[in-house]
Order: sequence, then C-alpha cells, then structure tokens
Amino acid sequence: MRILLTEDDPQLGRATQMGLEQGGYAVDWVQSGESARTAVRLHRYACVLLDLGLPGEDGMQVLAALRRSAYDGAILIVTARDQIADRVAGLDAGADDFIVKPFDLDELAARIRSACRRAAGRTREEIVHGDIVIDVAARQVLRAGVAVPLTGKELGILLMLVEQRGRVLSRVQLEEGIYSWGEEIDSNALQVHIHHLRRKLGKALIRTVHAIGYSIDKPDKPDMPAMPDTQARP
Repeated sequence: MRILLTEDDPQLGRATQMGLEQGGYAVDWVQSGESARTAVRLHRYACVLLDLGLPGEDGMQVLAALRRSAYDGAILIVTARDQIADRVAGLDAGADDFIVKPFDLDELAARIRSACRRAAGRTREEIVHGDIVIDVAARQVLRAGVAVPLTGKELGILLMLVEQRGRVLSRVQLEEGIYSWGEEIDSNALQVHIHHLRRKLGKALIRTVHAIGYSIDKPDKPDMPAMPDTQARP
C-alpha cells in the first residue's frame, strides 16, 4: 500500500516514514500542502496523512482541494491541534479520521487500515478469495489453512489484485502501489514477484493479459469466511 505523508517537521516526518515502512507500507513524504497536491495529481495513493499546520497552504485547504479533485482514497488528519472544533471541521470537510500528535505508530497503522478498508467498501480485516485468506492487520496469508510466507512487495501486489478482482492492472499501476520515491526498480522485478506469487499460491491465481497487465478473476460466487456448524447433530 502506498501512502503520502504530509509533515513539515523533519524529525517527526522521517520517524513516521521509517516506522510505516517497517510495517510494510510504501511511503512518500512531502513537507508542504502544495507538494501534497502535486504528488496526488501524479501518483495513486491509498491514503494521505495530512498535517494541518503546514507552511503556506493550510492543511484544511489541501483537504478541501483533494476532495474537490475527486480523490477518493482515505485521508487522515494527523495534527497537534486537539480542539473539538478542529476535529469537527476536518471530518466535515472530508477527512476519514483525525489523530492527535503525539501518536503511537501501531494506533496510526490501525487507523490507516480502518480508513482504507472503509474506502474500499470492506467491513472486515480479512479478505477471502477461494481457499486464500489474507489477514491485512497481521500481514499474514493462508492457503487452505496453511500459512504462506510472502515478502512485503508480494503481499502488496496480491492485495491490489484481490481488492480489484476482475480488473486488469498494468505494470505501472502495480509498481506505483508498492514502490515509494527513491526505490530502485529492476526492469523485471514485477515479473519476478508475480512468478513467486504463482509458485506459492497456485499458477492459475494471477492471469496475464498480454501487453496490458495482470488480473485475478472474480470468483463464480462471493467468497464467504467459513462459519461454524451450529446445527444439532443426531
């Protein structure tokens, strides 16, 4: 998952970026509202972390501009302002959540997952596709009940394809979702990740659409998590 962090404090910004990257996120960090708006125009982010006290353009102005531009990803306000009026104004302007500094990184990550889950129209942390279960919070994948170890990049690709089942995602779309600024991308890196996913989860899982990209087909019927058998047995 790729996140845009907007924070003008160098020490806090770097610490937050490093903490989220250690949790498996791809994080781009900017220090002004203008840079945030430019980044969102150029890249696709699942979530924007937005400080309110930014130099130049205020965070509330950036928030309003992002929603006017039809950005439909999650936006979390992360600020030192702790007044109820600020919370109400931010939420009414289109923010999905509001967290006050100083914050705990685990709580921030949980709020990011929750906001992104709502933005994607999901109600559960677990995503089920056939015999594959993805626990987003634990970053764990099970196939037929057996844990399958995936790298952070492999998990990111799998999540993107499963969350958009039935759609073909291009190489550029997939790479933009898992790599942040400054990361070197080998020319065949994506193909290698796809190869590993097929080896670990089944060759038929990911379909190659020639000259376009990759897709995971929708199941014939909606996947539901297994429910315990509560019926009385004779």
